Amino acid sequence: MTVASDARLADVVFASDRVNSDMVLFQRRSAGGWRPVTARRFAADVRSLAAGFLASEDLAALRPSFLLAVPRVFERVYNDAQQRAHAEGKGRIFDWADRTAVAYSQALDDGRPGRRLRLAHCLSDRLVYRRLRAALGGRVGYAISGGAPLGARLGHFLRGVGITVLEGYGLTETSAAATVNLPHAQKIGTVGPPLPGVEVRIADDGEILIKGPIVFQGYWRNEQSTTESRTADGWLRTGDVGALDENGFLAISGRKKEIIVTAGGKNLAPEPLEDRLRTHPLISQAVVVGDRRPYTATLITLDAEALASWKRAVGRPEQAGPAELRDDPDLLARLQTAVDEANTTVSRAESIRRFRILPVDLTEENGYLTPTMKVKRALVHKDFAADIEELYR
Repeated sequence: MTVASDARLADVVFASDRVNSDMVLFQRRSAGGWRPVTARRFAADVRSLAAGFLASEDLAALRPSFLLAVPRVFERVYNDAQQRAHAEGKGRIFDWADRTAVAYSQALDDGRPGRRLRLAHCLSDRLVYRRLRAALGGRVGYAISGGAPLGARLGHFLRGVGITVLEGYGLTETSAAATVNLPHAQKIGTVGPPLPGVEVRIADDGEILIKGPIVFQGYWRNEQSTTESRTADGWLRTGDVGALDENGFLAISGRKKEIIVTAGGKNLAPEPLEDRLRTHPLISQAVVVGDRRPYTATLITLDAEALASWKRAVGRPEQAGPAELRDDPDLLARLQTAVDEANTTVSRAESIRRFRILPVDLTEENGYLTPTMKVKRALVHKDFAADIEELYR
């Protein structure tokens, strides 16, 4: 479930029947059937995975049939598998299977995959996909990704591998989910259609507006904030930007306040580009910048494990860190491939022209990430202002 990234730090008031009816999810038992799971338990599970309590070896041992996780967990599964395959000299096989998984999943949306694609998918399953499913315990058929958007390409890859990741959308002010994808009604790249009784519309400026019985009554003893949270005709302002397709599925572009407006007047949501960049094994985080600037650029942090493997492979000193390697031509060339791939998803005017490696990673421990692994952009912009300026010299 995607949740607004700057949830207001205030108590919210709901009617009691809304809490009882809306704050229950259903989790499939390993032996079959379904059992209710409160939203509080759901949030605890997501926080545990976000904090790294479950590594891939833990998942392989526990063999869950259902998984709740933040997108970063799925990104790490993908990145670790890609990195391991390339380290073992099987990178070309993995990359081919990767493309096949995405194409197969996309073909499912368009109808039925053709015979050649089905054969390629079957071979890829024998060579790659089975091992990926085994890394998650071998029994995960469905998963819920929560806390932030899961990139569409990664969603297609996972479904092509045999793991369908469902996304939904909600805020504290909507007592949990407002929209959700379901196993029988899913569209990857969206957070699903509105739940029964819930209405969603898009304002003229792109902001997502919600109305329905799930919407809170107000902020506790804060009439001004309550009034500001709604439109004149009673719709909840979410602060998120998105679009509804012809079938009523909602796609999230990003936070309204985080939309980048370049000096040329081009509007750009940074999250889709950042999602694509993080699928590269060497990249742990990416922060796209460019507000009131002549072009778009990005700050990149390096994954410690992937960087260690890269240093061994190319003969760089073991003790060399991001600060010492930020201008290494071979490393920059590797990262440029990730930037080039991400740029294929946007127009030239929106494309990333330059990038810069930060000397430290962005983590919850050093204060740059929230508990759900979202970047605190304002803090990053403040502390790394000199690096941002360097991108425009």
